[in-house]
Amino acid sequence: MKVVRVMYTVRPEYVAVNQANIAAIVSELKLLNHPGIKYGAWLLPDGKTFMHFDQLENEAAHEVLTSLDSFKKFATELEASGMEVEPKLELLTLSASTETYFD
Repeated sequence: MKVVRVMYTVRPEYVAVNQANIAAIVSELKLLNHPGIKYGAWLLPDGKTFMHFDQLENEAAHEVLTSLDSFKKFATELEASGMEVEPKLELLTLSASTETYFD
């Protein structure tokens, strides 16, 4: 299992665009219905910092996520947006959970 948390801060005028791009990723993932990908994104209380939390069965599932057209558009536009705080990526290790993840 691969668990990734990414946090970054966008400029206030870019928040709506970023939310729309994230929604497009979620829509594409729902259509794909890949059993090895759990994806979520949150907007923090400051209204401009985003946290993405990806739970992936394996590296192949991660490659499926990053190869989506919607993900590529999101990443390209985010990079060009002039973020206030660049993305910080962390790989997490599950310690305990009430959820059952990929068997």
